Amino acid sequence: MDNQEEQEYEKRLKIISLGGGIDKQEAQKKRGKLLARERISQLVDANSFSELDRFASGLDGQPSDGVITGIGKINEQDVCIYAQDFTIVGGTLGGMHAQKICSLMDLAYKHRMPIIGLLDSGGARIQEGIEALHGYGEIFKRNVQYSGVIPQLSVMLGPCAGGAAYSPALSDAIFMVRSISQMFITGPKVLQAISGETLSPESLGGADIHATKSGLAHFVADTEQEVFLQVKEFLSFLENQKTPDGSNMATTTGIETCLPKDEREVYNVKEIIACLADQQHLFEWSKGFAKNIVTGFIRLNGKTVGVLANNPLHLAGCIDIDASDKGARFVRFCNCFHIPLLVLEDVSGFIPGKDQEYKGLLRHGAKLIYAFAEASVPKITVVLRKAYGGAFVALNSKGIGADLVVAWPCASIAVMGRQSSRAIVEEKSSIDVEKTDSPYYAAKKGYIDDVILPRDTRSFLIRSFRYLNAKPVEESRKQGNMPM
Repeated sequence: MDNQEEQEYEKRLKIISLGGGIDKQEAQKKRGKLLARERISQLVDANSFSELDRFASGLDGQPSDGVITGIGKINEQDVCIYAQDFTIVGGTLGGMHAQKICSLMDLAYKHRMPIIGLLDSGGARIQEGIEALHGYGEIFKRNVQYSGVIPQLSVMLGPCAGGAAYSPALSDAIFMVRSISQMFITGPKVLQAISGETLSPESLGGADIHATKSGLAHFVADTEQEVFLQVKEFLSFLENQKTPDGSNMATTTGIETCLPKDEREVYNVKEIIACLADQQHLFEWSKGFAKNIVTGFIRLNGKTVGVLANNPLHLAGCIDIDASDKGARFVRFCNCFHIPLLVLEDVSGFIPGKDQEYKGLLRHGAKLIYAFAEASVPKITVVLRKAYGGAFVALNSKGIGADLVVAWPCASIAVMGRQSSRAIVEEKSSIDVEKTDSPYYAAKKGYIDDVILPRDTRSFLIRSFRYLNAKPVEESRKQGNMPM
């Protein structure tokens, strides 16, 4: 290659690196946002990113056509990454922009690599019309076709409005950053024109709204740097590698003290989870949404386990519509990516009432039952205190396919609580309610596998998951018809 060719090559790379130009890059920084290539650099391992389709351009010659795509490493794990560049036509999606993303998704699927989207876009490029809309359709199709085969992560680092928001909604996990991330179907200006209602982008579709109200945001951070750390930790649990001996110890000392003696008193189930987990660490999923159910990842002797637990600190740990959806989604994710499931149960039932019934509690609760019954990964339930009625059945009982169900000695397992049972049963028979709801009675009848002491729970789980890992998986149908 002669000197002139090399100069031309360097010139083209320089143009690409400037994105939409120095002025627009400075404007992006003034908004408190990183540039697209800076984001990739902070997320991946040092010097590991290889860009693809660098010289592709849009109809008007925009460099990269507003999106950077390529392969890098995170924690030494190969990942596919695309980052929308807001400095180039507002990061809007046109034909080439969509083609680059689709090409990367196909590559990720072919080689079974996670794909991460760093989203910062004004939506469809109006001047490309139907071509832009078709591009979104191609992306949505791949979101669905590759779902459950490769992890799909959406990291929201700017606006995401209209049809563009469906791709994140179709992905496995959504990460958002306060003050810079927004998602909505109809933006504030359009909403005001239609209804007269005035809302800021943050109050309509900001991180905290989706973390607490809609449940769309699974992880929320205060800065871009923090959200990248969350993404790295999330991926580390998918690797499911064993940590070195001695570094994963946890103690169950004092686990009994986490549980009040009076069954009417509340407590925070996260304290019990911490007693069971390696290094007492829980990486919580959907922390701000449906707090009556805790979902997240822990490690047991170095191996990843997905945990779903009732939290009596909120709504007495009962199951409502939001908790049903949150739990079902988490169970299905774990099943897709071969993560064993642990249920810590302390539940008096599904939340009764006209409002929940009218909104479809039966339909949503059925999702949770369906998810557990369908899951083929190792599944263990520990009844901590109480397990009543349909909620006992729904939360991974032996009846719907749990591999193991055990209970602590203080547990109560029955159709309903003791006070309600006495009021109905003792008038009509001589049945001793306190004997029939005992965990020993359930064990005698074979509906649970054992009664264990709280201090033995961690060692029991480590031992049990170890031999359940060899559990065979049978696949005999195309799909079931999950209640939606």
